[in-house]
Amino acid sequence: MKEINMIAAIGANRELGYQNDLIWHFKEDMKFFRKITNGHPIIMGRKTFESLPNLLPNRQHIVLSHQNLEIPEVKVFSSKEEIDFYLKELEEIPFVIGGASLYRMYLLEAKRIYLTEIQATHPADVYFPEILLDRYERNTIYSGDERNTKYEINEYVLKKSLQLEASNKN
Repeated sequence: MKEINMIAAIGANRELGYQNDLIWHFKEDMKFFRKITNGHPIIMGRKTFESLPNLLPNRQHIVLSHQNLEIPEVKVFSSKEEIDFYLKELEEIPFVIGGASLYRMYLLEAKRIYLTEIQATHPADVYFPEILLDRYERNTIYSGDERNTKYEINEYVLKKSLQLEASNKN
């Protein structure tokens, strides 16, 4: 399997979204998202794609959908296996950007997970899957406070021993 990363902003209870929209909108988090995903393919489910205001510049959009969709400038696949086969041909490291089912699907394969962890809760109907933190080394990239809400942007890197184990399986 090709290296794959994830990126998300989550609340204290792993809240991701509500009614097909992001809950959290922090300036530094959005700036970090643009910077880290720039030039990389982004993988998402149909609902996440539909929640975007438009195509994100300088990123190839890869969408998983069980519906028969044809979207100009977007690669649409109907299964994880099709996406994985396609990813083998790419040089850039892809990022899973949502939704919850895609995060669950790729969680154990992700080498890096970039999480903006917000120290607040919010009503949600979509949640990030639980991460086995002992599998990762944590690096804090940024600590911030916007609108009286503290948050950190953290990078979780799969421990080297687990990376070797995964590469031996392939």
